[in-house]
Amino acid sequence: MDADRENGLAIVGGGPAGLAAAELLAESGKAVTVYERMPSVGRKLLIAGRGGLNLTHSEPLPDFLERYAPVDPRLKAAVADYPPDALRSWCEGLGQKTFVGSSGRVFPESFKASPLLRAWLARLGAQGVTIRTRHRLVGLEEDALSFETPEGPKVVRPRATLLALGGASWPRLGSDGAWVPLLEENGVAVASLRPANVGFRVAWTAHFAQRFAGEPLKRLAARIGAASARGEAIATEDGIEGGVIYALSRPIREAVERDGSAELTLDLRPDVDVAALAVRLSRGRPGESLSTRLRKAASLSPAAIGLLREAHANTLPTEPDALAAAIKAAPLRLLTPAPIARAISTAGGVVFAELDDRYMLRARPGLFLAGEMLDWEAPTGGYLLQAAFASGRAAAKGMLAWLDGQT
Repeated sequence: MDADRENGLAIVGGGPAGLAAAELLAESGKAVTVYERMPSVGRKLLIAGRGGLNLTHSEPLPDFLERYAPVDPRLKAAVADYPPDALRSWCEGLGQKTFVGSSGRVFPESFKASPLLRAWLARLGAQGVTIRTRHRLVGLEEDALSFETPEGPKVVRPRATLLALGGASWPRLGSDGAWVPLLEENGVAVASLRPANVGFRVAWTAHFAQRFAGEPLKRLAARIGAASARGEAIATEDGIEGGVIYALSRPIREAVERDGSAELTLDLRPDVDVAALAVRLSRGRPGESLSTRLRKAASLSPAAIGLLREAHANTLPTEPDALAAAIKAAPLRLLTPAPIARAISTAGGVVFAELDDRYMLRARPGLFLAGEMLDWEAPTGGYLLQAAFASGRAAAKGMLAWLDGQT
């Protein structure tokens, strides 16, 4: 056996899905080598944890499972088999206690990704997992993997392979979608990669863009069709982004793809009903400007007032009932999504019909897939990481089952 354990198992991709698979396989006594194209593994995990590592979510599992689209029973089964409580226990087993935030999101107590990743890599090392960095996959032959490395081309022949290559968001961290032509050349159907959890372009007036770009928009509720969400957003020079937009990015993107644009309805005071808001607006002082009235009576920030004017083409009613209705239902036309490189995650990928129940490609026995390179998406809030871990473990279990059948 050479240094790369050619008769062992190969995992290509050192993100959460790949490392979770490596851990389960190593626990089963298998020789595992992880190949990563970047100089180190877990880079996207570290960036995700820069503002607080949101591992998973505490909502009931039936509700949790409904966050994924398109719905495939294999992904639901993987998450149900490795649910949020299991991920929290795993994290705590690495010495990183977790807590549930006010939003229901789950974080390590340290709030950071780096202590967790260090402890995880130490465990993998103790289990005998080999990690090879700076290995870019460039070929998928019938029985071999071809890599470009700093030392030149390299070919390995593992007994079985798991690809966990991510999507196409954050390409500078390694997820660049370069695997798509490799799989398509092998006859694998791939749904086009599209931005998910992403901002959208808005045709702001020059005044709004210059004055309010970078300003937060707090306490928002938004709806498009039957979908709704609450949270915050940020106005950008050419659009809008932030949690409430990310939560609705799939229906917004689908509307843009279908109609060329999407109309989002914003409630700028979701905590006050329209009748109560109208009463507040009726109490303005004589001679008070409309901006002052909106700021004092409706408690709108300057950025929210600017957005309200933009939404209603700078023509706002002054009568309290009509003004309250305008605040509670401000239409905002969204155009194209931001580029996929600016998205938090990716929609599209290898369609599940290409896989059997073991996460193995039907056309390529011994080749398994996991993580974001599969055709699913979910909102932020811990759902992305949970599915990455769960699908990595599901594919590893499928690999073990297939190997057992080969002996």
